[in-house]
Amino acid sequence: MGSSYLLSLENVTKSYVVGGFYSRRVINAVEEVSFKLPQEPIVTALVGESGSGKTTIARIILGLIKPTSGKVLYKGRDVFEILKENSLWYRKEVQAIFQDPYEVYNPFYRVDRVLKVAIKKFNLAQDEREATELINQALEAVGLRPQDVLGRYPHQLSGGERQRLMLARAFLIKPRLIVADEPVSMIDVSLKAIFLEHLKLFKEKFGISCIYITHDLNTANYVADNVVVLNYGRVVEIGEMSTIVNKPLHPYTALLINSILLPDPKARSSARSSFRVSESTLRELRPRVGCVYQQRCPKAMDKCFKERPPLVEVQKDHFVACFLYQ
Repeated sequence: MGSSYLLSLENVTKSYVVGGFYSRRVINAVEEVSFKLPQEPIVTALVGESGSGKTTIARIILGLIKPTSGKVLYKGRDVFEILKENSLWYRKEVQAIFQDPYEVYNPFYRVDRVLKVAIKKFNLAQDEREATELINQALEAVGLRPQDVLGRYPHQLSGGERQRLMLARAFLIKPRLIVADEPVSMIDVSLKAIFLEHLKLFKEKFGISCIYITHDLNTANYVADNVVVLNYGRVVEIGEMSTIVNKPLHPYTALLINSILLPDPKARSSARSSFRVSESTLRELRPRVGCVYQQRCPKAMDKCFKERPPLVEVQKDHFVACFLYQ
C-alpha cells in the first residue's frame, strides 16, 4: 500500500451515450483528467462552471460510478479493486459531504441515527455509554450543542446544522480524505465561514485531506491550498491557490478569477453576468475538436480550433493546457 500519493487520477474519462436511436452520440463528462494529492494533509479545490465534470469526478473517487477509462489510485492501489476486497476500509478512509444537507437524511428518523449508524458500522465504541460520549464530543467539535440537535428530525434543523452534523460524522470516523461536493452552496452566508474553518481545522489538527468541489472561487480561495480548474470535463490549469488567484494563466481561469465578488457592486454585476452561462448553453458550446474553451476564448488562435493543447508545467507545480504557453 506504500505510495508517495494519497490519491491519484490517471487519464480518467467517463463517457455517456446520449440522444435517440438516429441521433445517438457519445459525450465525455470528464476526459483524460489527471491530478494527484500528496500524503501530507491538503485541501484541493476542484473548480468550474456547471457541467464541467466536478461531481462526476467526485462520484468516481467515491466509487459510486466507474470510469470508462483511466485509473483512480488510493495509496497506490486501484480504488475499484479495494472496493471489491475491503469496501468497509475504503468507506472509512474516504468520506463524502454532499451539496444538499437535507437529502442525505431519512426524514422518518431522528438525526442521531446518522451518527449512531457510523459508530456501529465502523465499530467505534464498545458500549452505549462510550457511543454517547463520542457523539457529544463530535457535535461540540463542530460547534453544535448536543441538547439542541439530538432527538430532532431533519426538518427541525437548519441547513447549516444539518451540514455540520455531516462534519460531526466525519469527526467520528476520522477518514484520511473528505470529498465535499458544493458543501456550502445551500447554507446561510453566516454559517459558511464556520463550516470552512472546520474543514481547515480537520486538516491541521487531524491530518484529514479534502477535495473541495465548488463553482465559487471565493470559498475555494478561503479554504484550499491548491486548485484544479475544469472546463468541459478537462483540466485546463493546476497550481497553488494563491499563485492562480494572483496570476492565472489560462483565459478560462482568468474569467473565473474576475468573477470573484468585487467591492464595486456595478463591477460585480458585470463580472458575474459574463460568468453566468446555463448548463444547456455549455453543452451547445462544447467543441468536439481542439481546445475546449475555443468558443469563448478572447485569445483563440487557428491552432486552438484544430488541436487540443496538452497540460504542461510552465512553472514549478503550475500546469496549464493552453497554446499561449507552449
